[in-house]
Amino acid sequence: MIEVKVDSIQVSLMTEHRVIILKDINAEWYLPIWIGPYEAEAIAIRLQNIEVARPLTHDLLNNVITEMGGKVSHIVVDDLRSDTFYASITVNLNGRQLKIDSRPSDAIALAVRANVPIFVEEDVMAQAGIVPETDVSEGADEEELSAFRDFINNLDLDDLPLQ
Repeated sequence: MIEVKVDSIQVSLMTEHRVIILKDINAEWYLPIWIGPYEAEAIAIRLQNIEVARPLTHDLLNNVITEMGGKVSHIVVDDLRSDTFYASITVNLNGRQLKIDSRPSDAIALAVRANVPIFVEEDVMAQAGIVPETDVSEGADEEELSAFRDFINNLDLDDLPLQ
């Protein structure tokens, strides 16, 4: 298994969906997974430490597991079939390890709340992982790229509303 972290959540300009980007913590290897806007917001709220007045669904799930004497151990994106990702949540409860089927988006939303590791099976990463190109400036004018980098780096994205 490959341990990953949430690198970013990207907004699709063509659909209501979002793409969560998971990054291998030991390499420049990324796994993009399409998720719904509500799950993306739930993950973003926790990662940005935004306070909410009442527990959201994933907070509730974490609270129920904890109140029942369990502890979320980790989550795994463990399969990719017919362009659909599958995940599991591992919960330790009364000396047993329970493996619970989940959508990756819900598992990740729970993992960031429980502050537990996120893993991806190696074969899933091999099928769908992306390694970025090492030199995007090849053949491009460095001055044009510099102006583009300055523009991107000066964008103020903090004031954009969450959808």
